[in-house]
Amino acid sequence: MRNRRFFSAADLNVAIGELVGDINARIMKGYDASRVELFAAIDKPALKPLPAEPYAFAVWKRCRVAPDYHIEIDGHWYSAPFRLIKELVDARVADKTVEIFHKGQRVASHPRAPNRRGHTTIAEHMPSAHRRHAAWTPARVVAYAEKIGPSTAALCEAIMAARPHPEQGFRTCLGILALTRTYSAARVDAACRRGISIKARSVTSLRSILQNGLDRAFLDDGEQGEREPVRHGNIRGRDYFH
Repeated sequence: MRNRRFFSAADLNVAIGELVGDINARIMKGYDASRVELFAAIDKPALKPLPAEPYAFAVWKRCRVAPDYHIEIDGHWYSAPFRLIKELVDARVADKTVEIFHKGQRVASHPRAPNRRGHTTIAEHMPSAHRRHAAWTPARVVAYAEKIGPSTAALCEAIMAARPHPEQGFRTCLGILALTRTYSAARVDAACRRGISIKARSVTSLRSILQNGLDRAFLDDGEQGEREPVRHGNIRGRDYFH
């Protein structure tokens, strides 16, 4: 083909195709056989059928099953058997599916959801006996919330009532209860009261209310003067003064 001229790749490919058969039929030095003969004797008997489905690229992610028996993948929550609460699992995330494996065994398979901030739940993952086995129950969440205040309990009840399964609201409720590590119970309850009035039901919203002091208007009269303790490196404390 050295002295031939081609004006398109298609013409070049046609010419190459005409010569491939001749090249493959030539006897190769050191083998005493052609490529066609070696293919028929060695490669062809070892060939297997192609897979029924094309290869699907997937990403693996290590997750811990949450108290509401779900794991988080790209902002969406997928259920796993409730017996695996707090266990580490491996998630195989493909284009169309999310598979969950525990110790090498597949325990759940879901169609991949296109939306974020949602739940994909298989009913069998939460049998009626779930509440006897889970560390947290709706009643226990409300009982803890009542220790903070009535508004906190009411907000937690509303959060769980808005979900298909109450356990799906556990994460948000526990996040609200954890706000008492930073703020007083009175302020957290006031923030929940404001959250109920504006229909805010996320931990992020309540934390923003507290950080910006928007809960102050909802404090009772006896609690208006309550402030968080001031902490500063130059405060010596009463023991310094004699």
